[in-house]
Amino acid sequence: MNKLASFVIIILLVCGGALWFLANGSLDDFIKQQIETQGSKITNQTVLVRNVEMKLIKGSGAINGFSLSNPEKYKYPHAFSFETILLDINIKSLTEDPIVIDEIRINNPQAFVELAQSGSANLSDILDDIEKNLPKSEAEAQQPESSSQKEPNIRVSKLILAGTNLSLDLSALGNKEHQITLPDINLTNIGGDKGLPASLLGAEIAKQALSSIWKQAKAEQKEKLKDKIKNKLKEKALDKLGSFLN
Repeated sequence: MNKLASFVIIILLVCGGALWFLANGSLDDFIKQQIETQGSKITNQTVLVRNVEMKLIKGSGAINGFSLSNPEKYKYPHAFSFETILLDINIKSLTEDPIVIDEIRINNPQAFVELAQSGSANLSDILDDIEKNLPKSEAEAQQPESSSQKEPNIRVSKLILAGTNLSLDLSALGNKEHQITLPDINLTNIGGDKGLPASLLGAEIAKQALSSIWKQAKAEQKEKLKDKIKNKLKEKALDKLGSFLN
């Protein structure tokens, strides 16, 4: 039970490696609490979850109403949110090392990317904070030998972000806000063949998922700004042609 509770917690994209279970409490409530506490710690932003519904016997579960707040200098209230994340747990692997999560699927998440005049961007700032909060060495990441609980190694076979709805705000660069549906993002073998401890895997999932969205957002930004330049050149050419004909 401890291992299962531990590995479920890390799936919230931002877990912190709590490996115990509150004997007198609800597992769902415990996971919700850990998502919000440890998620906020790793991202330096507020993480909220509406509720958690785990079906341990079936090896499945859902986390509902997830949101990650934006850094204060940006106008969007959230940087990333989703209604439901679905978990497909490899039950047979619970007694093995590493534990395997066959699939994490997030349908239609919302990503809000805003660029500032300074050149900074909200997702980039959050990714920088995640990187700063990661252990700087293997020794720093290891648990003390005196700890009564040892973190299980966990590997995610597949992480899917299906149909991410991207709000791309380029108004600070003289453009406008764009609404875009991104192609599905498929990440595989997170944690490698040997897996990672729960406290490291959660941050790794967050980093890879947000990095993939940020990469696509930058490509979209380049295209939108390129289109604006082309339109301005066309307008200038038509104005010159009009002057010539007059």
